[in-house]
Amino acid sequence: MRITQPGPPRTESHVMLIRTKAAFVTSLAAIAVAVTPPAAHSQATTARAASCPLVFGHGGYPSGPNPWERDQIRQPNNVRGVNDQKARGADGVEGDLQLTRHGTKAVMWHNTSTNGLTGTRKNITDLWWAAGSDNLRDRRIARGPYAGEQVYTLRQWLDHVRSTGLIALLEVKPEARAVLSDPAYATTAWKEISDPIKERQSSQRILVYSLDSWIQAELATRHPGLLKGSEARWTDSVSWTEPPPSWNGNVSRWQEVLAQAPKSVMTNFTREYRAWLTGACG
Repeated sequence: MRITQPGPPRTESHVMLIRTKAAFVTSLAAIAVAVTPPAAHSQATTARAASCPLVFGHGGYPSGPNPWERDQIRQPNNVRGVNDQKARGADGVEGDLQLTRHGTKAVMWHNTSTNGLTGTRKNITDLWWAAGSDNLRDRRIARGPYAGEQVYTLRQWLDHVRSTGLIALLEVKPEARAVLSDPAYATTAWKEISDPIKERQSSQRILVYSLDSWIQAELATRHPGLLKGSEARWTDSVSWTEPPPSWNGNVSRWQEVLAQAPKSVMTNFTREYRAWLTGACG
């Protein structure tokens, strides 16, 4: 039989020491829990560490009924518009490509008609570039921040965008489909679009796309390496109005898109988005 010797009696100070050690261990455990970041914080840190997307500036066009009555021609299809996007912190700029009568000139203009320009209102596809008293070349923007500016040809616009160091993003407007698909004019019309691009693509970054599915398919054949694809992803959630709306309503959507680490985004709020990115990515 083993006889167990009784240990020394526990004094009050001994008991207090044991309790102090236990409290110390509990405190360490609490500290460990406190410094472990929650999942949301970890995701935010990851987002900040990600590379910032390139920012493509876009000009706002009113939503809702009769937008052409409220349109202030804010699209950067002219020199001053491109310069403004550069000053606001854009890396690239989106322009709108239209074709004049019989596809004889590729021009930079957003609207189907000359709404927003001086002179009698007519569709762009019904006008000659330089011929006639109502030609497109001699018209000027009649309202908005770029009043007095002219309509630029595709070549002029691309050259100015290149001079600013911005990336050119071309949207071929759906109105061009009629002439681009017409056997009588298609060759001339496509040359007006493709030749200026091919002449510059070795020294200038140019992206192309169209919301018209037929034109988009043709662009994929003619300019496969230049398709926009997933570039310049739309990031705003606030619908444009006139006067311009506040940018603040976009923040939730901006955060959602940025968390997906896009290579580039497109926004109507270039300056505000660029400022918002500060500290959100690297």
